[in-house]
Amino acid sequence: MKRILIVGALALASAAPAFAADLPLPAAPLPRAPVAYVPAIPTFTWTGFYIGLNTGYAFGQSDWTSPVGTTGAFSVRGPMAGGTIGGNYQIGQFVVGGEADFDWQNVRGSQVGGACNLGPGVPASCASASNWVGTFRARAGFAMDRVLLYATAGGAYANIKASLNALPWASTTELGWTAGAGIEYGITDNWTAKFEYLFADFQHASCGLGNCLAVPPVSVSFNENILRAGINYKFGY
Repeated sequence: MKRILIVGALALASAAPAFAADLPLPAAPLPRAPVAYVPAIPTFTWTGFYIGLNTGYAFGQSDWTSPVGTTGAFSVRGPMAGGTIGGNYQIGQFVVGGEADFDWQNVRGSQVGGACNLGPGVPASCASASNWVGTFRARAGFAMDRVLLYATAGGAYANIKASLNALPWASTTELGWTAGAGIEYGITDNWTAKFEYLFADFQHASCGLGNCLAVPPVSVSFNENILRAGINYKFGY
């Protein structure tokens, strides 16, 4: 019996390699599918030069002062519209640049009576106005992708006009300063829209005998608060 078991074991041992040779080979691993290329989403940049249009409304104050008295501040107001040119450079999330604009405006107001009267019982109207205004400013802001919050300040210039009653206007170009802030949004890679506030104050104009019946001439102050919206086209860089 023992001999039979030994013989059987030897037979199985000798047959095992043959059985193994008859077994199918393991399947080769399937090749991996290539990873799809997903292009990086381009980051919006504020860098570039731009031109644009703006429109809005201005309101402020004027007063006439002479050696004999003052009218006190009276309101001036009116619409405005014009064009803009500028450029930005973005460094990280910070944006610096410069901007200039020129607007037609119809900002005017008048003070009737009081210091404007020609004499006791002779009422008159002191009128101040401006037909155009321009600014040239630096801008600095913080960008959150397509949203730009900015502050701005620089110089301003405008024609300041004055007249008494229906006399011809005295008109001079006066320099001044301006400062304000705004928000701008990138609608597309090239088109942006903005809303801003500026305060502008100008040197005093003067109005003499021929326009204000004043000897010596009266000093006319003029300032305005500007609220306006605009749209710009930004060129590539």
